[in-house]
Amino acid sequence: MSPPKTKRSISALRWIFGYLMQEKAVFFPSLAALFFTAILSLGFPYFLKELVGNPSDALHQHVDPQVILQRSNLLVLQLSGVLALQAFVAFFRVQGFIRSGEAALNRLRRELFAHLVRLPMSFFHEQRSGALSNRIAADLGVVRDTLLNTVPQAVRQSVVLVGGLIFIFISSWKLSLIMLGSVPIVVLAIAFFGKKVRDYSKAAQDSLAEAGTVIEETVQGITDVKSYTNEPFECTRYSDSLERFLGVTKRGAKTRAAFLSFIIFALFGTISFVVWYGAKMLATGQISWTHFASFILFSIFVGASLGAFPEIISQLQQTAGATDRLRELLDNPTERADGDPLAKLGGSIAFDHVSFQYPSRPDVRVLEDLNFIIEPGQRVALVGPSGAGKSTVFSLILGFNHLADGQILFDGRSATTLALQALRSQIAIVPQEVLLFGGSILENIEYGKPGATHGEIQDAARLANARDFITELPEGFDTRVGPRGTKLSGGQRQRIAIARAILADPRILLLDEATSALDSESERLVNEALERLMKGRTSLVIAHRLSTVRHADRILVFNRGQIVECGTHDALIERAGTYRFLVETQLL
Repeated sequence: MSPPKTKRSISALRWIFGYLMQEKAVFFPSLAALFFTAILSLGFPYFLKELVGNPSDALHQHVDPQVILQRSNLLVLQLSGVLALQAFVAFFRVQGFIRSGEAALNRLRRELFAHLVRLPMSFFHEQRSGALSNRIAADLGVVRDTLLNTVPQAVRQSVVLVGGLIFIFISSWKLSLIMLGSVPIVVLAIAFFGKKVRDYSKAAQDSLAEAGTVIEETVQGITDVKSYTNEPFECTRYSDSLERFLGVTKRGAKTRAAFLSFIIFALFGTISFVVWYGAKMLATGQISWTHFASFILFSIFVGASLGAFPEIISQLQQTAGATDRLRELLDNPTERADGDPLAKLGGSIAFDHVSFQYPSRPDVRVLEDLNFIIEPGQRVALVGPSGAGKSTVFSLILGFNHLADGQILFDGRSATTLALQALRSQIAIVPQEVLLFGGSILENIEYGKPGATHGEIQDAARLANARDFITELPEGFDTRVGPRGTKLSGGQRQRIAIARAILADPRILLLDEATSALDSESERLVNEALERLMKGRTSLVIAHRLSTVRHADRILVFNRGQIVECGTHDALIERAGTYRFLVETQLL
């Protein structure tokens, strides 16, 4: 059973404030300054009371007007000094809250990202493209507004409220009790409306994230959008998302408007009644003019503070909804962190009775009782029809998924005894669809070995047959590749990916052969680079071209998640089997 929403809200807010407390060296002095300035703000109604009350009493007592004027001048000077001091302290207080709030938010961002990149691949397979990043950005925006604005405002209004209540009780305890009679009604309203505000806020954030996802997906697939002339369709899809968001916000707006309207009516209605009752007390001599004026002035401050709390509570409810999703993300288990972190691979790979199915499709076995051994330095081709399980083998070697049965061995050691970081750092993959990051060519090659020297990067580019085309570009290695590498051709992207793999200097190489979509010249250059890359390394190649298969030391023929044939090209072509059929029908 899930905990009540009120407890979840308190827990969520406590979690956020935990990050703020880690910046206590800045936050606590800022908090002390906030308390100080809030107390000083109460000096304004106090001095106004003195100006209104004491001079008036003095006039009734036939005091010299010059004395009254001197006293008034002194009070104004004292008030000016208090306001100046308040402004001076507020300057440092505002800076401190911004610094501590932004630092706390950056700490949260770093923790979220560090956790996100360590989540298993199965988590990302279940996420819609762009939805995750948009949702996190929206939730962090709510948290940021709370840390920088709502928290200081809540503290300040609390101090003013408590201080104001003390002063009004000193002025008249009877009027104070009458005014505080409305507090239970306000608290009940906050409890009732607050839950609804939080639910609508969470739904609105999800709807807004969905709309942002449409933008991201459209930009990523802009080539297909334009090719199919689907601009109107995407505009409609985005418009529908915005309409859903607007519908949720409208329903939420009704709740918040009803809440605020009720508070305004209850608050100012109570104040009006209290002032009316106080006027009767003044007329009957039950309260002095000085105390009555003091009560009215401080009641205005108390009322303003109470009036600010509904918006503060509403924002805190929104924050609670946002942190629920952030905490759900952080609650997802990361990839395993155990195993030997210093393991060195020799290049041997063995699949021992390996079976696998994806968690989203537990009834469909992608691999079934797979057995094979690859010796160090061997070049092995994986062939077979689409969906036979070839790419799944690559993902299992990289530790992206958990096995249903069996084990994978590296140099005779189970993969589970090796740290994933150590394992993946000695494996490189060149996929069929190369993803380049939106930086420079140099940065994309350096991704294979962060911190590599410029000379090492240039050598890797030369071995990948990429240096010539790079140096011909106006900005050379500093050329920006554009989003996902869109400013480069397919062959250029492949050679940069190969240069990245060369720089990584892996012991095991995984190649999802990427020459099938290239022109003949690009294919020649890429194949030359691949030959250099595979030399002396254990290489597994998902083959689409017969030219690649011919040179393999061994060929594994996949069909429906099983290896149905194994051998060299010459040996397999002599059999009337799956491999021969694939060759004859040009399905490789």
